[in-house]
Amino acid sequence: MPTPPTIIAFAASNSNKSINRRLITHAVQVLKESFALPLNIEILDINDFEMPLFSPERELTGIPQLAHDFYAKIGAADGVVISFAEHNGTYTAAFKNLFDWTSRINIKVFQGNPTLLMATSMGARGGQNVLTAALGGFPHFGADITSSFSFGPFSEHFDTASNRLTTPALMSELRDAITAFAVTLPVATRT
Repeated sequence: MPTPPTIIAFAASNSNKSINRRLITHAVQVLKESFALPLNIEILDINDFEMPLFSPERELTGIPQLAHDFYAKIGAADGVVISFAEHNGTYTAAFKNLFDWTSRINIKVFQGNPTLLMATSMGARGGQNVLTAALGGFPHFGADITSSFSFGPFSEHFDTASNRLTTPALMSELRDAITAFAVTLPVATRT
């Protein structure tokens, strides 16, 4: 029997109440429900990869083991799903630090993996600035971007009690983005 595809998913936020973590949890549930074969899905918490603030001087003392661990997780995956929180129009400091350290191991952080990029926010633009930055920049860092999805305001379209999108049009958009991602995975078969 073929090994099920492995998916690494994470919210690019260190908030314990992250709405992007809620979106990740919902998206991977939709992914699981949509495919006949099992999937190995690991949802990472970037708080588990907290490191000193990157600087060229600190790099001279060596790249932290946590950066190597994160890079290995990405490398062992068949696909990556990320949902971005937006702080002042860009990546969170926590994600940017993790990304900066990992890119010092290999500029191709995402190692050619199919990648689904998402974002949500409490504002109407739904994290569009940070998502646009990732869509433009991540291919340079080895991401094979298959699709993207964003929405806002979060509280108008997402039920936190059931942890699900409530707006049918957005649910359809999310399913389309997930399908575009999933068809690139090895041995994935749609139900």
